[in-house]
Amino acid sequence: MLTPTCHIGALEVNRLGYGCWRFAGSSLRDAAAKVGAALDAGMTLFDTAPIYGFGAEGFGDAEARLGDVFAADPALRGQVTLVTKAGITPPMPYDSRAAHLLDSCEASLRRLRTDVIDLFLIHRPDFLTHPAQVADGLTRLRAAGKVREVGVSNYTPAQARALQAHLDFPLAATQPEFSAAHTVPLYDGTLDHAMEAGMAVMAWSPLAGGALATGQGDPALTAKLAEVAQAHESRPDLVALAWVLMHPSLPIALIGSQNPARITASADVWSLNLSRAEWYAILEASLGERMP
Repeated sequence: MLTPTCHIGALEVNRLGYGCWRFAGSSLRDAAAKVGAALDAGMTLFDTAPIYGFGAEGFGDAEARLGDVFAADPALRGQVTLVTKAGITPPMPYDSRAAHLLDSCEASLRRLRTDVIDLFLIHRPDFLTHPAQVADGLTRLRAAGKVREVGVSNYTPAQARALQAHLDFPLAATQPEFSAAHTVPLYDGTLDHAMEAGMAVMAWSPLAGGALATGQGDPALTAKLAEVAQAHESRPDLVALAWVLMHPSLPIALIGSQNPARITASADVWSLNLSRAEWYAILEASLGERMP
């Protein structure tokens, strides 16, 4: 049986989360419908970032639209664990110096119409900033009560350890790309380090940008997902989600659909129980070779 919840530091969350990276440009009505659908599916974690939507929309637009939803229905904010990030500021692209982290957090708080970020992530590693300075910014934000927990996104295990060495409190989460089509975290130590350090794993793009839901990915993997789905009288997208959720690091799968019906239907994954043989068969299809 899949475990439906996990902890991010002191925060308990559902292991299906809603990713808001395509939230920018939504009308308030559409945005509220997506939030409602996610909550109906049991999703308690909402993941956003200032950079989401930049290009097609303005910098910070995804955060601002989510903040509008909270402002329209203030009771919603208390129902969710709110995640945002810092460190990407076009056209830099990366800046994780302490002063920038403080300024970025303050701007996110204003856009999100809230007084605290539940989980604050460094979006991508800044190679020109010493981890001690990143740690200084995170420590000051936490001490000021602006953020509850902190973590990293797209960090290698070595980069996460370097940052942790300068913190007096534990990193609560790591956010890698992880799916049946992108299995790198199984092999590069990311998931192992998370289990070693007690960090939650937030898997972004668990459906490979929708390819595993639409059948547009690798033909062998697509066929195997369809085969397993048929055996369980289920759907390939749910099999792909269950595959991620089965890992013992207890990943949170971030759903990015913009379709409320599909968001809600994601909760059907909890009735799907893959066997170990099926899990490994999917991995072998992804790799294109048998396990040694």
